[in-house]
Amino acid sequence: MATWNSRGLRGSTLEELVNRTNEQYREKGLALIQKIPTPITPVQMDKESRHITLAYFEQRSTVDYIGAVQGIPVCFDAKECSVDTFPLANIHPHQVAFMKDFEGQGGVAFFLIFFSSENLFYYLRFSTLARFWKRMEEGGRKSFRREELEEDFYLPQKSGFLVPYLEGLQRDLRFRD
Repeated sequence: MATWNSRGLRGSTLEELVNRTNEQYREKGLALIQKIPTPITPVQMDKESRHITLAYFEQRSTVDYIGAVQGIPVCFDAKECSVDTFPLANIHPHQVAFMKDFEGQGGVAFFLIFFSSENLFYYLRFSTLARFWKRMEEGGRKSFRREELEEDFYLPQKSGFLVPYLEGLQRDLRFRD
């Protein structure tokens, strides 16, 4: 039986919460967000159950989710962290490059970070991530601490949505004006 610590289950609960939130947003006509599957090539299949038992990734995925919120293109990735320090190794250079290009085309890119030990969701603006990323590339810390994050972007658990990231997006858009 798989445990919470197994690599295969990491993030699956977070993904389910985000997927359900996306359904709620769609049902209310607030957003249309799609989960982007990671392309795989099956190598081995169980003939009886017809389940894939071995596969490899065809290419690097960019982000977990992409869509539109009230006419605004958005893309984001969801990450889970069990401590107060988030390792930037959990984010890949090709994701940062894609998000930078996405914002360059007028979209909004961000990360949803779930600090599981505190049961807190955080909306990490791409501009904030870019600052931490640059610091790392210049030889600085390869992580960021919760205390370095802007308080305004913690997501409240009161709006009736499981992961109320549209509240973070609203604040993010105000900062851009």
